[in-house]
Amino acid sequence: MACVFLGASIAISSQPDISIPILLLALTGALLAHISVNTLNEYFDFKSGLDSITIKTPFSGGSGALPQHPDNANMVFYIGIFSLLLTTLIGCFFLSHCGLRLLPIGLIGIGLILTYTQYINKRPIICLLTPGVGFGILMVVGTQFVLTGEYLAKSFVIGVIPFLLANNLLLLNQYPDIQADAQIGRNHFPIAYGFNLSNFIYGLFTLLTMLIITANVLIGYLPSQSWIALTPMPLACVALYGAIKHKECIGKHPLYLASNVAVVVSIPLLLSIAILL
Repeated sequence: MACVFLGASIAISSQPDISIPILLLALTGALLAHISVNTLNEYFDFKSGLDSITIKTPFSGGSGALPQHPDNANMVFYIGIFSLLLTTLIGCFFLSHCGLRLLPIGLIGIGLILTYTQYINKRPIICLLTPGVGFGILMVVGTQFVLTGEYLAKSFVIGVIPFLLANNLLLLNQYPDIQADAQIGRNHFPIAYGFNLSNFIYGLFTLLTMLIITANVLIGYLPSQSWIALTPMPLACVALYGAIKHKECIGKHPLYLASNVAVVVSIPLLLSIAILL
């Protein structure tokens, strides 16, 4: 929702009279896409046996619902497929409404949903960057495009900010699951390269986020009110401290993972408000 709001704020800054029904449809499509990738991931994690060996935390390890109610597995799978079909139908409407220039965003989005659990999780660099592509680029740029009918350079530039943040969100959430994930054949970034390099990447993405916001305010690409988006950054430092100190045990200290989530959600929202003001 925060990424759709950010894309909408960029659109409004260039074209104030946006269509509210189109915005609501874009938000619905984004939510359905999120539901689809989550439910399909839940289904395949149950089928692979990962759910039965993962230690659940408030921010990782899945919901744990299917091991307790295995009879619901097919229903979860059908929900994922149905959500994907609805997302595709909404995408087809936007293609007829906005033209084929939107097609790359739709195809990449569908591809990410279908390949996330079975393919992407086995390729560390792709897995590291996939959340940012989905939330930071596709949702921000896609929302802006369907509201204005054209691609604005600003949406790509500003979309890099949630791109970096979303990558950091999943990166840290993978720490508690690293042993279980490795047992069933996953090979995401912390498994492939270890905690030290993963912590470095988290810190690098955090630093780049601050530098991009600062640079764009200084050159006037973002309004001066956008400084407010830097206020949650100390929470990212808290999360990084927890990652360095606790590594795979960070799930036992939910304060650090909660800090990470707060940063990822609040910065796009604050940026959106600054742009609208």
